[in-house]
Amino acid sequence: MTRLRHIGFLLFDDLTQLDFTGPLQVLNRIPGATVHLVAQAAGPVRTDCGPFILADTAYEDCPQLDLICVPGGWGVDAAMEDAAILAFLRHQAKDAQFITSVCTGAFVLGAAGLLEGHKATTHWRYHPALARFGAEPVRERVVRDGKLFTGGGVTAGIDFALTIVKEVCGDGLAEAIQLGLEYDPHPPVDSGSPEKASEPVRDAVESRFAPRWQAFLQVVDRVTGTVDA
Repeated sequence: MTRLRHIGFLLFDDLTQLDFTGPLQVLNRIPGATVHLVAQAAGPVRTDCGPFILADTAYEDCPQLDLICVPGGWGVDAAMEDAAILAFLRHQAKDAQFITSVCTGAFVLGAAGLLEGHKATTHWRYHPALARFGAEPVRERVVRDGKLFTGGGVTAGIDFALTIVKEVCGDGLAEAIQLGLEYDPHPPVDSGSPEKASEPVRDAVESRFAPRWQAFLQVVDRVTGTVDA
């Protein structure tokens, strides 16, 4: 049976806090697993909503991870061009049992060459850019392709983590963790996907993302060596 002894979350400034803490809350409950919060150096890492997270493991001190997870957030732009981050991911990916991401963290995997030829997902707004890294975009909440697991936007990180627990430890533990967290969403509104959202809501979100999308594409152009949008 697959056993996860070392689970690592790759942290970088301006990550989306829930991309990280959602799956952390789930995966931390796997019996016998040690969770490593990994960054270039141990210490505070800034999230995109203000609070800092304390990384406890530097790249050079990190053991071989059984599972490596990359969250998303505004900070992926810099992370995609960070040679130290990409080298660390490539090194860990060689022997990791699971290579994973949440939301736009998929693009950091892509910049490291780890999406090429694989099915993957990410946040709905960024989904079209997956193909730029040689991935086959799939619009699902969680997508598995071999040892690559990718989650959709932000809250999909919880679903992704429960999928991992089910894979490694079986339904019983996954269900117990779900119940322990009372993960039973009944949102007071129902606009959680572009297909469900009204046109004014979609327009408002698109307007918010528009300048961010252009800045992101400029980085993708440099990383992939292309100039088309």
